[in-house]
Amino acid sequence: MSRTHRNRLWRSSLAVSAALAVVAGVAGAAPDAVSAAKSAAAPKLGLIAASGSVTLQRYEGSPGEPSGVFLDLGTYVSAEGSPLEFTVTRASYNDPVVARQIIRTGKKVTTRTLPAGMVKDFSGLQSFLQITLTDSAGNNVLTRQEAFCPNNASGRIRPDAPATSKYPQSCPTNPFTLGSVWGVQKGWAANAYQGYYSTPVDVPAGTYTAKVSVAKPYRDLFGMANETRTLKVTVLPGEAPPPEVPSPSAAGAHSGHTGHGVPAGPADGLGHANLQGHGVDNPAPPALPYALKKAGLAAAAAGDGPGRTDGSRSRPALKPAGKRPSGKAGVPKNVPKPDLRALPAWDIFISSGAEGEAPGRDHLAFGSTTWNAGPAPLVVDGFRTPGKDLMDAYQYFLDASGKQVGYAPTGTMEWDPREGHMHWHFTDFAAYRLLKADKKEVVRSDKEAFCLVNTDAVDYTVKNANWHPFSTDLGSACGEENALSVRQALDVGSGDTYSGYLPGQSFDITGVPNGTYYIQVVANPDKRLHESDLTNNVSLRKVVLGGRPGARTVTVPPHGLVDSR
Repeated sequence: MSRTHRNRLWRSSLAVSAALAVVAGVAGAAPDAVSAAKSAAAPKLGLIAASGSVTLQRYEGSPGEPSGVFLDLGTYVSAEGSPLEFTVTRASYNDPVVARQIIRTGKKVTTRTLPAGMVKDFSGLQSFLQITLTDSAGNNVLTRQEAFCPNNASGRIRPDAPATSKYPQSCPTNPFTLGSVWGVQKGWAANAYQGYYSTPVDVPAGTYTAKVSVAKPYRDLFGMANETRTLKVTVLPGEAPPPEVPSPSAAGAHSGHTGHGVPAGPADGLGHANLQGHGVDNPAPPALPYALKKAGLAAAAAGDGPGRTDGSRSRPALKPAGKRPSGKAGVPKNVPKPDLRALPAWDIFISSGAEGEAPGRDHLAFGSTTWNAGPAPLVVDGFRTPGKDLMDAYQYFLDASGKQVGYAPTGTMEWDPREGHMHWHFTDFAAYRLLKADKKEVVRSDKEAFCLVNTDAVDYTVKNANWHPFSTDLGSACGEENALSVRQALDVGSGDTYSGYLPGQSFDITGVPNGTYYIQVVANPDKRLHESDLTNNVSLRKVVLGGRPGARTVTVPPHGLVDSR
């Protein structure tokens, strides 16, 4: 299927949201968990509404997409007394996701595991909110439960609350996430809207009444009051969609710059940003800071600021060093180094080729994520000699305080002029190979150069993980064509994702027979980058090819418990 026949933004949202929708309820909290909450100085949680009324506009989907209104009702979960904090992990892809609440009382730290069913992935607390919607005649038009991501956009609700939140922004959407940290800062409130994970409610324009409450298992677990927030909801008619769905190359295909993973502007009608090939999706809209609460509980402007976050993980790029490194090059022995690892391929589909590639061919397209398990960041600077087409690349080594204590030449950077890229790539960062069932190579992708950006929060529980990484914006991190120098970095705990809609993110399988194969992703294939461990750089994802020329098919078996194409 060609790229013009697919809308990744909707498909991804629908797939994840559908998975959430099948959760009919959450098992009751275990008695010992409830008693532990009462004995420890757990945070006092509340459900607040920014206003008694909201005005929403319908989204009119393109052909093949649902239409409706997204229920951003302006409700927030607040934390008083102490922060609401969780670590969420899985030991392997064969193990379930487990969430543990971290309760801090002075220097004392108490940990408790959440009951089974409250967390099944990294999207948030399942079936946390209960929402009902009735029309002006009193008829019930909607009853549903929604998950809550504590890392949604947030803001202070009182003036003596901490000025900033230490917790990460957004809940991970990568299906191969390994670990996450969720939290609502003390004296802050986080938007309860699902954002990227939400699905529209197909109701006509008109006036409705919404009632929002927290599900009983969570009220019991966290000691929350049984309260319902009632809001007047005005739904405005939407505009008709364009006659044709734009291709990912036009609408955005990597996850957020011209090819990476940061929101490229306001959220679109799907409740998430118009992304362009990399990894981060826009979560819930901004929360309200204390100043705006005092002014009448108005909505906050987008972006981080004093006393608020927008939940997007969007951060500026790091600046390169002012000049090339000097002195003798060398790799310090006793200084921590990065540890690059490749996640299994995902978002796998058959394509007729990305823009700029030869037409009439069958391609197996896929997304890939390479991440840094630490304990040190990967920092690479590129310097250009005027008139030359390539930049000379250098890897920097930092001590525990962040001071540069060494460097080593590590290849080159090149300008990629192709649609969906158009930025500087560090060469030989990763390699893609299609292997037969006996693990022998069949096809090798020509893409081995990448711009390094912290698009995905892969595991924020590893040592030295940076919960607020820089260089999440490809538009600035990867440089302009006339740049003389560029700094690219992959922080500890973060990964860089490229989607299958970009040139080079596929194998030409036109002449490849049907059968079982493996997509192999190799981080640092030529070992030009210095790492703490070179034995964990390879991942494999099983695929089964079928069909006929011009109508090929691909079946992607689950990878352990991860059932994601």
